[in-house]
Amino acid sequence: MAEARQGAVLITGASSGIGRELTWVFAQHGWDLVIVARRRQQLDEIAARCRAQHGSTVHCIARDLTEASAAQQLYDEISQAGTPVEVLVNNAGVAENGAFAEIALDSHERLVQLNVAVPTSLTRLFLPAMVRRRSGRVLNVASIASFQPVPALASYAASKAYVLSLSEALGEELRGTGVTVTALCPGLTRTAMVDRAQSENASAQLLPEFLVGDARSVAREGYDACMRGRAVVAPGLPNLLGTTLVRMYPRWLVRRVGGLIGRRSL
Repeated sequence: MAEARQGAVLITGASSGIGRELTWVFAQHGWDLVIVARRRQQLDEIAARCRAQHGSTVHCIARDLTEASAAQQLYDEISQAGTPVEVLVNNAGVAENGAFAEIALDSHERLVQLNVAVPTSLTRLFLPAMVRRRSGRVLNVASIASFQPVPALASYAASKAYVLSLSEALGEELRGTGVTVTALCPGLTRTAMVDRAQSENASAQLLPEFLVGDARSVAREGYDACMRGRAVVAPGLPNLLGTTLVRMYPRWLVRRVGGLIGRRSL
């Protein structure tokens, strides 16, 4: 059954991984879709499947969100099309694995742009209309790395900590407005990003398979949490336990344990 709604769901990073699975889940529930990613061919294939299987109305936008003013351009295009965005899903992101000082500066800057600047800009652009309508949802894809520093993933973990903090702060600001903000904090999930990390890092290949989650399950839990207006969700029991325990331990201990694990992967 379709959800009662006023507009569409906008999903960034929709061509693969968790973003693609979120697209399927929203389509299954009858939502109209605006999907964004760099690769047009993948977007068109996803759109065709959503239309064929679920009768979805799908608008594809091929855009590199790391480019200057990309968020504003995306907002302008959607606004000119007259499509009210009822749900904003900030999923697009990138990770850089390795020693901070050895990762190229432009790679760090691209990560900060995509993981921090873009979700901030898109939320700021689409949020006022939601507040005026007194109806809307924002789903920000963070990570369990949001909860602690992670050596060898220093920039990535820091960027996701920002996303988590922003989500929780906005959720409280918006209490009583009819608009909710949810931070989806998956652990390691079987995506192209994780596959690349495992191919480049011998330590990553040693991870037990039960610790690597399924993107479809993550998307389903994220969708449910978003629709219910939950503030934070960490899919999977190991991730739920981990994020709960890390908040109970003193900061120095979390930092030391993360350091011991992180340095072994360098």
